[in-house]
Amino acid sequence: MTSKESFFDMCHSFPGVEQNPHFERTAFKVTGKRIFATYHGPSNSANIVLSPTEQHTFCEYEGGAIYPVPNKWGEKGWTTFELKSIPPELVLEALNLAYATCKKIKNK
Repeated sequence: MTSKESFFDMCHSFPGVEQNPHFERTAFKVTGKRIFATYHGPSNSANIVLSPTEQHTFCEYEGGAIYPVPNKWGEKGWTTFELKSIPPELVLEALNLAYATCKKIKNK
């Protein structure tokens, strides 16, 4: 199980991360870049942006606790992680991928 505190600590373990409100969620973004993850408190879930290939791989996790966001964002790689059912190591692996991808994106 991954707690809220653990998830926030993981997000802040990367250099240059900002935390801001984002609708009913808390967003984590690379400073000057895009959001790479959001946290939803009532459901203890996170949405993490992955490539479609990475998303497919993570969604194979048993128990159905990882799945594409059920809208157009899901088609773009945004993936829901039900944190109560997922070990921290797996969440950190996804966050590493998301952070690295967002860090590479050039500012417009």
